[in-house]
Amino acid sequence: MSPTNPVQACNLESCTAMPITLKQLAQGKEPTALSDIYQAQTNIAIWQRELSASLQGCVKEFAITKPNFQTRMSLTPQNALARVSESFNTNDLDEVSEDIAELVDMFCYLFELKQAGIRLKVLNQAMCPKFHVDRVPCRLVTTYQGVATQWLPHDLIDPTKLGQGSNGLPDHESGLYQNTNDIQQLASGDVALLKGTLWQGNENTGLVHRSPALVGNENRLLMTLDFVN
Repeated sequence: MSPTNPVQACNLESCTAMPITLKQLAQGKEPTALSDIYQAQTNIAIWQRELSASLQGCVKEFAITKPNFQTRMSLTPQNALARVSESFNTNDLDEVSEDIAELVDMFCYLFELKQAGIRLKVLNQAMCPKFHVDRVPCRLVTTYQGVATQWLPHDLIDPTKLGQGSNGLPDHESGLYQNTNDIQQLASGDVALLKGTLWQGNENTGLVHRSPALVGNENRLLMTLDFVN
């Protein structure tokens, strides 16, 4: 990946040289797929990956035994492993801690950040059940356990139906999208970068996404990373 300062990223000539009306998906099986977030036409970049069976097993047990677990903190690539491990307070999640530390390192490298803000939480209900856009430059999202984030392709939505534009109607009735088949979904383990409205040149085309409804009694373990000022 080729790093570029996050402030510079929002002012890249490629983002402002010509108006971009159609935003697209970039994805791949290698982590380098995430660098495609710098393409002006991209508002979601996905690294498609499968988590190991051992990691999935310990996360599933953790989500059952610690259904109220949540933490927020600022991490550097240097202290991420120690601080995440401390927050879990168990050696059973060493593999998860190591994976998170690697993602913090990648996120900071990609955007030339000294630190990143992490949110790590076990969810027993949808955190943001309505489709929305994030008021951030870019956010990393990954689900270690349970159903993962849903999103809508930019060319298949009516953005005037977001927020108050829905007139209080649920998404499937507001006219935001026309067909349930339009809804796309990350897989558990996928790592995605979601471009928000604070990325210059993307003010009106932030990725539209939501937390999915949970399946049965299965909890989610969700992690997000954000820029820290």
